[in-house]
Amino acid sequence: MYRSQASVILRDILAVLVVGAFMFPLFWWGLTSIKPDYAIFDKDGINWFSFEPTLENYRVTVLGQSRLATAEDQGIAVGSAGAGSYDSRQSLFDSIIIALGATLVSVGVAVFAAYGLSRMAFRGRGSYLNWVLGQRFMPPVAIVVPLVLIYRDFGMRDVNNIFLGYLGLVLIYALMNLPIALLLMKSFFDDVPKDVDEAAMIDGATRWQVFWKVVLPMVKGGVAACAVLCFVFSWTEFLISLMLTTDIRTVPVKISTFVTSTGNEWGYISALGMAGVIPGFIFILLVQRHLVRGLTLGSLKE
Repeated sequence: MYRSQASVILRDILAVLVVGAFMFPLFWWGLTSIKPDYAIFDKDGINWFSFEPTLENYRVTVLGQSRLATAEDQGIAVGSAGAGSYDSRQSLFDSIIIALGATLVSVGVAVFAAYGLSRMAFRGRGSYLNWVLGQRFMPPVAIVVPLVLIYRDFGMRDVNNIFLGYLGLVLIYALMNLPIALLLMKSFFDDVPKDVDEAAMIDGATRWQVFWKVVLPMVKGGVAACAVLCFVFSWTEFLISLMLTTDIRTVPVKISTFVTSTGNEWGYISALGMAGVIPGFIFILLVQRHLVRGLTLGSLKE
């Protein structure tokens, strides 16, 4: 259908405005991260670009530079307690380990379970899928108290054993992501005709060979899309990590410590927030070759 040039221009303008509305908070977050304190807390109004950009916020939070030394360079008086409490390198490491671990566990389990649900008929399969879907309706806050008690009794708090603390967060994040991962992967497997399995088995392939060498390569885009979602959900989770850990602090929990009784450290908050976005972008870039295929898998029917 022919469209007039005016309608095309209007469509493009609306598209730019919508994208700009969604991207503006990220732009403002990044701008705040390079502002000195006097520009962030300007009493005369919003300071857009009338300041000298600085990377001090990143040096303190990401590189571990002493906040006390930074404040002295800027002529700001702070207490000695703030000297190293903003160093967030360990928090970035904790978040990466936990998010990657939870993603591997949830996607690994979901791939096998989804293939079984897609290809093998058994009694109660529909009811089981409804039960899995229902797990996503339950908010995490509903299980926080019993979860803390269970982890305490089994010695899986990080105050008891740091390794079990990591393992505990990985397992609970994987369980939280498993329902959505399972349902997504089942939909991807359903889009692969069962005739493919039958043809491979006629040629002598076992069920395992059909799964590993035939079907799984066909849905690797779906696996990538599922992994991205699980990683993002694990990376941004706040409540469970806050309640289950003391020494281990993921990035969202670490950012919450920058809200102090004397005010909000917006420069450090925005710097760590921008640094926390980078691992997610890197992970998406690593799987982007398969991601687009996974997001469009099943959109066209032959």
